Amino acid sequence: MIYPRSVDPLHGITLKQIVTELQARFGWDEMAREIPIRCFSKDPSINSSLTFLRRTPWARKQVEDWYVSVFVLK
Repeated sequence: MIYPRSVDPLHGITLKQIVTELQARFGWDEMAREIPIRCFSKDPSINSSLTFLRRTPWARKQVEDWYVSVFVLK
């Protein structure tokens, strides 16, 4: 049986992978300029960013949308 592919561009991609790839490509300073949230500008780390983004849907959406525009829709 053939299963249809998901139309979600983030299917199978974890939030940790998203933040890690953005940080590796842009660094914390550029991330804080693109999305001005404290977890990117004040003592940033992957873990603190994940904690904040998991609790803050609007910020997570911005990060996911940025990831899609950079890594998926090129």
